[in-house]
Amino acid sequence: MDSLREHSFQELLPLIREQLAQSGSVRIAPNGTSMLPMLRQGVDTVVLSPVPERLQKYDIPFYRRDNGQFVLHRITAVGETYACIGDNQFQLETGVRKEQMIAVVSSFNRGGREISVKDPIYRCYCLLWHYSRPLRRIWSAAAGRVRRIVE
Repeated sequence: MDSLREHSFQELLPLIREQLAQSGSVRIAPNGTSMLPMLRQGVDTVVLSPVPERLQKYDIPFYRRDNGQFVLHRITAVGETYACIGDNQFQLETGVRKEQMIAVVSSFNRGGREISVKDPIYRCYCLLWHYSRPLRRIWSAAAGRVRRIVE
């Protein structure tokens, strides 16, 4: 998500790690708009699980940037490092390393419904959202121009 509340997540990080070690999952309420339309601030929550040996394309890790910001973004490319991006963003973040990863989203609650990241409909959403990014970028730029003209 947009840089998650650094202060509170910094304080909560030891508790998150402890909960992951004890029960294998922890639920958090992400902040920001970078994962719209999938995750809505103040409405939806995510269940975090321990990071697997190797993350895959479309996984959503909770990680810490080198500048200290906590982020929840989708993986779009896997190699020596990962490329990540928020669903509501257009700029890829490359060079994300495994050691930066704290946890990975295993499910999320949207509008009172728990959705697994293994759900086939959710997987279709991932494909559609990923491959529509160039068109969404054009649409977003055009909408921005119209807004500036109208205002």
